[in-house]
Amino acid sequence: MRELTFVGAGRLEWRERAAPTLVDPTDALVRPFVAGRCDGDTVPLHKNVSRPMQAAVKIGMIDPVVTSIVGDVPFRGPFGIGHEAIAQVTEVGDQVSDLTVGDIVVVPWAVACGTCYECGLGLTAKCSTMSARSPGRTLAAFGFGPACGSWGGMVADTLRIPYADFNLVPVPDDVPPLRVAAASDNLSDAWRSVVPPLRRRPGGKVLVIGGGGQSIGLYAAGLAVAHGAEVVDYLDDRDSRLEIAEAFGAVAHKVATKRRRSLLASIPDRYDVVVEASSAAQGLRDGLRALRPGGICTGTGYYLDTGTRVPVMDMYATSATLNVGVSHVRPRLPELLDFVATTGFAAEKVTTLLADWDDAPDAYGAHTTKVVLHRPPLELG
Repeated sequence: MRELTFVGAGRLEWRERAAPTLVDPTDALVRPFVAGRCDGDTVPLHKNVSRPMQAAVKIGMIDPVVTSIVGDVPFRGPFGIGHEAIAQVTEVGDQVSDLTVGDIVVVPWAVACGTCYECGLGLTAKCSTMSARSPGRTLAAFGFGPACGSWGGMVADTLRIPYADFNLVPVPDDVPPLRVAAASDNLSDAWRSVVPPLRRRPGGKVLVIGGGGQSIGLYAAGLAVAHGAEVVDYLDDRDSRLEIAEAFGAVAHKVATKRRRSLLASIPDRYDVVVEASSAAQGLRDGLRALRPGGICTGTGYYLDTGTRVPVMDMYATSATLNVGVSHVRPRLPELLDFVATTGFAAEKVTTLLADWDDAPDAYGAHTTKVVLHRPPLELG
């Protein structure tokens, strides 16, 4: 079968690999037909980061925990890339009871069992069942290479999904698959950064610091507007993303990083909820200092620097909460998909390049905010 393979910075190829088969009776096989590019995939695609990151770990500039996610030599190709997909079930194991061949499903980026202690807490990206199978690995996930297991990338002809009844979540019939192309990761990540905090502070004011997590920040801005935030301010330095934020109903502010703190100081009110999607330590500091008493800031990016400075005294003075960590997608999906089905939330506004599946080697590496690949689903009885 074909799999989109990351070879090195700026180089993607279709390569052949053995097609997966059913291994356990709780497995299912699926065929992806919509795939989104995660914001994080642009890191190795657009920059030659493998050797510099390896050197930075050795001299203590980057936290070594990153190697447990992306390997001792970070982002070393070749490996199957991609971890956002809408797929069609093509085969099910004997103990799969909730799925049938032909079902359209979201495939979460991280693999989980659904029954361990961590899964019971909703921490599905930290499933202890999966980590026990691969000691020393931080994650069991698609699209990150061997450090996260042998699952491969999602831009492929076939994926094996363990514990399929738990992991695979059906897409409602009235939801276009292209609308939820990023539900496997970025859209769900935006949901967790906005919707639960706004429930704690209904009608609150929301700040989104965009740029690094390009699509996450935009999904967050749209979800904040859709969930009744009194104000949604979106900060970025790229006109194309500012226009998308405005299309969702957010107030867009064009500002460079060096001017961001002065801009925030000029805004009279602080924020109940901050989404830090610049993936920069300065963004965390600016976001935390922009909170109202009891406010909540969620950092959605990679904060690699061992010297990241968090303004703890500011947090103490305002009783602020900082949430950081990988996104635990599976528990969020039913509510997110129901919301999209009920409201028609147009998440596809964030897609800036819709490309044919066969064009993936060129399209996936494009310098644009959100790439989505697609091909027709199969006609299955």
